[in-house]
Amino acid sequence: MKTNPDYRTAQKLSNQKWAAKSRGYWKIYRDKNPEKAERNRMLQAIRNRRRSVNKKSDDNLIAKMDARINVDFQPVGQFWLVPLIAKMDATKVNIYTITDTWR
Repeated sequence: MKTNPDYRTAQKLSNQKWAAKSRGYWKIYRDKNPEKAERNRMLQAIRNRRRSVNKKSDDNLIAKMDARINVDFQPVGQFWLVPLIAKMDATKVNIYTITDTWR
């Protein structure tokens, strides 16, 4: 059916009618689902980086030794783990600092 030009034309027209009738739908959706909107922004940034013309040769590496430059960075808070090799969904995680005095 998708190869049928009449079907494609009807689908396109139907989508255009829905978009005209439902103006503001996506803005309301993003306002009601801020976590999903933020996740989509981050994933789009990753896709944009992958598409960028100025690729470095190091981008093809899977892992780097000593890749962390800023020693003062404290990875504490909520983060999205996004797999770069396998195509799977991102996972939201909480990272906490555990000091030696916790015992």
